[in-house]
Amino acid sequence: MSHSSSIKEAILPAAVALLIAALVGDLLILSFGQSPGDVYRLLIEGTWGNAYGLGQVLYKATTLTFTGLAVAVGLRAGLFNIGAESQLAAGGFVAALIGLVLPPGLPSLLTLPVYLVAAAIGGGIVGGIPGALKAKFGAHEVITTIMLNFIVLALLNYLTVAHFKVPGSLHTSEIRSGSVSRLSDFIGAFHGSAANLVIVIAVITAALVSWFLFRTRPGFDLRATGLQPLAAEYGGVNVRNVWWRTLVLSGALAGIGGLNFVLGYKHYYEEAFASGAGFLGIAVAIVGRNHPLGVVLAALVFATISQGGLAVNAVVPKQMVDVLQAVVIIAVAASVPEVRRLLRAESTTGRAT
Repeated sequence: MSHSSSIKEAILPAAVALLIAALVGDLLILSFGQSPGDVYRLLIEGTWGNAYGLGQVLYKATTLTFTGLAVAVGLRAGLFNIGAESQLAAGGFVAALIGLVLPPGLPSLLTLPVYLVAAAIGGGIVGGIPGALKAKFGAHEVITTIMLNFIVLALLNYLTVAHFKVPGSLHTSEIRSGSVSRLSDFIGAFHGSAANLVIVIAVITAALVSWFLFRTRPGFDLRATGLQPLAAEYGGVNVRNVWWRTLVLSGALAGIGGLNFVLGYKHYYEEAFASGAGFLGIAVAIVGRNHPLGVVLAALVFATISQGGLAVNAVVPKQMVDVLQAVVIIAVAASVPEVRRLLRAESTTGRAT
C-alpha cells in the first residue's frame, strides 16, 4: 500500500467513527429529552466556536498528541505501551527540576532545547526500563509498563512532597526562565486558556515521527518487527534491540508531552497533572491507526469531545462524553476492515483504468 493510501487509511476510520458516534449521540440526547441540534450547537460553541474553548481544545490535544504518538510508535513495533502516563509525568518532573536550577534570564534559544532533552530523558528512562526487561528477559511490556505507572507516579509524588513542594501546595516551585514566558505568550490569543506554543512542538514531533517511521532504515526495522518479528530477525534485524529502542523512544515522546503543562501552562510540576492522559493516548493511537497524522487528528477529536462535555454539562450529563469516546473507539475497530476493503477496491479500479 502506498504512503498516500496509508494516510487515507489513517483518516477514514476516524471519519466513519465520528459519524457513528454522532448517531449514537443523537439517541442518547433524545433519551434525555433534549434536541440533538441544540446540544451539538452548544458543544461546537463551547469548543471551536469561541477563543477560550478553542484554546482548551488545543491544549488538551497537545498532550494527547504526545501520548498518542508514544503508544502508536510502540504498536508499530508490536509493543503495547500502557505506561505513557508515568512517562509523561516523569518528563514533566525532570523538566521542572531543570527549570529550578537554570539561572533566570537565559535566552529561550538556549533553554528550550535543554528542557526538551530533559523531558525526553525523563520519559525515555521510564520507557527504557520495560524495554530492557523485554529485550533481556522477555517480560511482557503490558505488565511492566502498567506496574511502572504506579511505582513512578508514587515516587514522583513522594519526591515532590518530601523535597520540592511549595508549603501549602502539592506542586514544586515555579520555573523562571526565558522560554517559559515565550511559550506562555500564546495564551493571550485564546482569552486566558491553557493553550501554548508547545502545540507547535507537537506538530513538528508528529512530522519527525512520520519521517522516521516511513523514510528511514531504523523506522523500517521497527515496522518490520511489528509485522513479523521472526521474519525481521531472519532478514538481519536485531529484534531485541528494536524492542528496547522503541520503548525508549516511546517513553521520550510521552515525556516531551510533559512540557505542555510544566513549561507552557502552570510552570511547575504538580501531582496528578498527567492523570488519564496516558490511557486516553491509547485511544488516540487506536483511532489514529498508529499513523502520526491520524494521531494528531484523533487528538483533536478527543480533545473536542472532552472540552465539549464541559460545555453541554448544563443540559446533558457529562458522562455522555465518556460514552461517545467509547463509541468512537469501538466504531474504529469495527470500521477498519470495511475501510480497507474500500481502499483496495479503489486501488484496483484505478489500476484497471
